[in-house]
Amino acid sequence: MSTIRNYLAAAVAAAAVLALAGPASAQQHKWKMATSWDGGPLMDIGAKAYAERLKFLSDGRVDIQVFNAGTLGKGLEVTNTVSNAVAEVGHTWMGYDWGRDKTTVLFGGFAGSMDSERMLHWLYEGGGAGLWRQFREEKFDVVSFPMFIRTAEAFLHSRKAVRTLDDLKGLKLRTAGAWLEIAKDLGAAPVTTPGGEVYTMLERGAIDATEWGTLWENIPTGFHKVAKYVIIPGVHQPTAPFEVLINKQAWGKLSARDKALVEMTAKQVTFETWTRIGHEDAKALEFYRQAGNEIIELDDKTQIETKKMAMVWAGKQAKDNPWFDKVLKHQVEYEKLWKDAARYRNVKTGN
Repeated sequence: MSTIRNYLAAAVAAAAVLALAGPASAQQHKWKMATSWDGGPLMDIGAKAYAERLKFLSDGRVDIQVFNAGTLGKGLEVTNTVSNAVAEVGHTWMGYDWGRDKTTVLFGGFAGSMDSERMLHWLYEGGGAGLWRQFREEKFDVVSFPMFIRTAEAFLHSRKAVRTLDDLKGLKLRTAGAWLEIAKDLGAAPVTTPGGEVYTMLERGAIDATEWGTLWENIPTGFHKVAKYVIIPGVHQPTAPFEVLINKQAWGKLSARDKALVEMTAKQVTFETWTRIGHEDAKALEFYRQAGNEIIELDDKTQIETKKMAMVWAGKQAKDNPWFDKVLKHQVEYEKLWKDAARYRNVKTGN
C-alpha cells in the first residue's frame, strides 16, 4: 500500500477520532501479535497494515509487533495463543476453531454464506459484528472484531481437472472449516494444513488440489506453477471475513479512547482489504492464462447445488448448537432482506 494511500486513509480515520470524548491516555501498550500467516496479502495488507495504522492513529500508544505463524504458537491455534496471554493480540480466521464450535464458520464464511457485500452489510449494519463479539467472548473468552475480508475465493488450484462436484471423488485436497466435512461427504479426501506447507504438498503430489485465497492472493503462493488447473468460483467460500482478537486482560488496560481506536481501525482495514482484493482479482485471470493455466468455471447447476447442500449441512448443525442456530437464522433473515437487490442495484450494461 502506498504512502499516499496510508496517509489519506489515516486522515479519514483521524477525523473521526477527534470526535471521541475525553483526553488521550498516555499509557503505552506494546503488544505481540500472533498470526496464522507466513506472508502474502493476509500479512501485508491485513496484520501488518492494522498494526501500522493503529500505531499511527494512537500516536504510538498501541504498538504491535507482528509475528509469523508458528513463532508464538501454532498457526491454526491463534485463539489459544491469545487467550493464554502468550500474545496480546492475534490475526486469524475464526473457522480454524470450528472443531471447538462450528458456529465459527458462520462468521468466517462457508459454502452457504452470503457474498462479501451482503456479509459486510450484515456485519456492520445488520447486527452481525455484535453477535460476533458476543459469541467470541462467551465461548472463547477473547475480544474479537472483524478485520480483513475476502471476496469469493478460487475454488481450487488443481493438478486434475474438476468441473462438477462428482469430480471431487477421490481428490486429495487441502481445505478448512465446513468444507472439510462437506467435501468428505462428496467422496473427497480433505486435510487441513497451514498455508506455508501447501505448496510443497501440492508439488510432491501429497495432495491433488488446494483452496486458499482469492485469485490475486494465490499468485505469490506459486500454486499455479505446480497445478495446471484453476477452478472458479469459490463455491466452498463465497466470502471470508477474518478477525483481530485480543486478550481480555490486555483489552481491559486500554483507555476508552484507545478501545474505540482498536475497533475503528479494524473496520477501516476490513473495507480497504475488500476494495484492494476486488481490484487485484480483476486482473488475476489474465495472469493465470499467461502463465499457461487452464481456467475452468463451474456451471450454474453445480454452484446452486453447492449452496443447497451447504444449507442442509448447516441445518443439521443448528439442531444441537444454540449459538449456531441463532447466528444461522440471523443470517438467513438478512439474506432475505436482499432478495431483490440485483433488480435495483445492478444495471445491465451488456459487458
